[in-house]
Amino acid sequence: MPEIVELLASPVHRFEGRPSDGPADAPAVELVPSVQIRAGLGIAGDRYFNKPAHRDASITVISQESLPPGVGLLAVRRNILLRGLLVDDLAGRVLTLDSGDGPVRLQVNSRAHPCAWMDVTVGPGAWKALRRKGGIRCTPLDDGVLRLGPVKATVT
Repeated sequence: MPEIVELLASPVHRFEGRPSDGPADAPAVELVPSVQIRAGLGIAGDRYFNKPAHRDASITVISQESLPPGVGLLAVRRNILLRGLLVDDLAGRVLTLDSGDGPVRLQVNSRAHPCAWMDVTVGPGAWKALRRKGGIRCTPLDDGVLRLGPVKATVT
């Protein structure tokens, strides 16, 4: 069964300016045990919540299998880290996740392309290595809650 390994809800942008300057300081809590999702708006408390320019990418998902060992959401800045489900080829589909509080449907709009910051936060060469494996950009279709742990995942 797939698993939600990490959840990130960050109120701030940490990758601004030049990668050589390094990321901005992290707020006290970015990795959380659960997230509240609002249809069409994103994750409550996240930097992209209810931002019109980011409605098609208000939630991002990446597969743990796409990342080097030990790398997580703090380095790649996606919202949901899944183990046991490859997500990169799901554009145009609907990914439904249910971690026990009811299903949350995510309209997968496109791939999430990695940026040059990956060479700083993940390691040299990561930007190129993560191409076509940088996760997906989604719009939530339902209100709901997602939690760490086993998750029922379906794709339609």
